[in-house]
Amino acid sequence: MPHGKLKAVKEKISKEGLDGFLFSSQPSVFYLSGFKSTHAYVLLTNQHKVLITDGRYLLKAKNLLQPQGWEILEVKAPLMENLSKILKEFGIKKVGVEGDRLILSFYEKLKKALSKENITPVPYEGFLDEFKMVKTPEEIKRIETAVGITDKAFQNLVDYLKGNKGRIKNLTEHNLRTFLIYQYLQMEAEGESFPSIVATGENSAIPHHETSKEPIKENAPLLIDTGCIWEGYCSDFTRTLFIGKPDKELLKIYDIVLQAHLRAVEAVKPGRPIKEVDLAAREYIEKSGYGQYFNHSTGHGVGIEIHEPPRVYKNEDTPMKENMVFTIEPGIYLPNKGGVRLENIVVVTKQGAKILQKTPLDLEIL
Repeated sequence: MPHGKLKAVKEKISKEGLDGFLFSSQPSVFYLSGFKSTHAYVLLTNQHKVLITDGRYLLKAKNLLQPQGWEILEVKAPLMENLSKILKEFGIKKVGVEGDRLILSFYEKLKKALSKENITPVPYEGFLDEFKMVKTPEEIKRIETAVGITDKAFQNLVDYLKGNKGRIKNLTEHNLRTFLIYQYLQMEAEGESFPSIVATGENSAIPHHETSKEPIKENAPLLIDTGCIWEGYCSDFTRTLFIGKPDKELLKIYDIVLQAHLRAVEAVKPGRPIKEVDLAAREYIEKSGYGQYFNHSTGHGVGIEIHEPPRVYKNEDTPMKENMVFTIEPGIYLPNKGGVRLENIVVVTKQGAKILQKTPLDLEIL
C-alpha cells in the first residue's frame, strides 16, 4: 500500500478516537501490508505498523516487510491472550476491529481476553471501504493484467470450441471450466478469482449457476462468467455465446442487453452518483419489456476481492471518483429458456469510462 494511503488510514483511526486498529481478515491484511498468509494480523497505531503472525510465516514476513519499516511480531498460543498482551504492550486501551469480518465466537473470545487487560474492542463495518474504492495506478495495472489474461483465456476457449465443432456435445460445463483454469495457470496467474460459471442452455437463466457436469447443448446459449488473480488482484468477465441456431427471443434479448451495457458505460462520469450507471441499463431493459428478468445490480467494485464497494445499483448515491474500478454487467434471464449477460470492467477517468477488456461485445455464434 502506498505510504500516503497508509497514513490516511492511520489518520482515520485517530479521528475515531482509537488507540489502534487490529485488522484480521486476509483481504485487509494483504491490502495494508502486501503480505499473504492464512494467519496474520495488522496492528496500526499512530506511530506503528505491525504485522503479527505465527512461526510458519515469521521469516517470510521479516524478509518482505522489515525493509519497508514494519515491525514483525510472532503470536503464540493461547492466541487471544497473546494478542491481548501485544496490544497492551503498545499502550492500547481502545482498539478497532473488523466487526463485519470476524466470526462471532472469535470476537467473543477476543473481547473476553481484552477485558482482562482493560482494553475495549470497537467493531466497525467496512472501515477500509473508502480507501479501497479508489485504486492506485499500481492496483489498476494489476487488475488490467488480470483482465488481459482472462481475455486471452476466453479467446483460447472460443478457438478450442471452433476446432471441436463436431464434438461440442461431448463436452461438459466442467470440461470448459477446467480448460479456463489450465489457461490461467499456464499464463502464470494465481488461479480463478471465483469459481468460473459455465452455463449451457437453461442453466444460463440462473445468474449464479454452479458449473456442473451438464453436457454442452446445441442450438442453445452458452454463458461464460470467469476471472483470474494476478499479484493479488482480480478480473471479472462475462460473455454469452450461442452454439448452433439461436432462439429468436434470445437473439432479441442479446441485443437489448448489449444496448443496456453501452448505455451504462456512457453514464460513467466522475462526480455523478453511481446509481446513474445502473439506471441507464435498468431503464432501457424495462422499456424493452424485460425489467422483471433483470434481477441483480448492474455491477460491483473489483480489487483484491471479486466483490468490493461500490455497489453499482439503483439506490447507490456514492459519487463516482477517478480511478474507481467496477464491473458493468446487465443481464436478462428467461426461466426454463436461457439468459444473456455481458460484463466488462471499467475504470473511471476524467473523460468517462475506460474499458479494460479487449474482447468485443458482438454476438458470436459457433
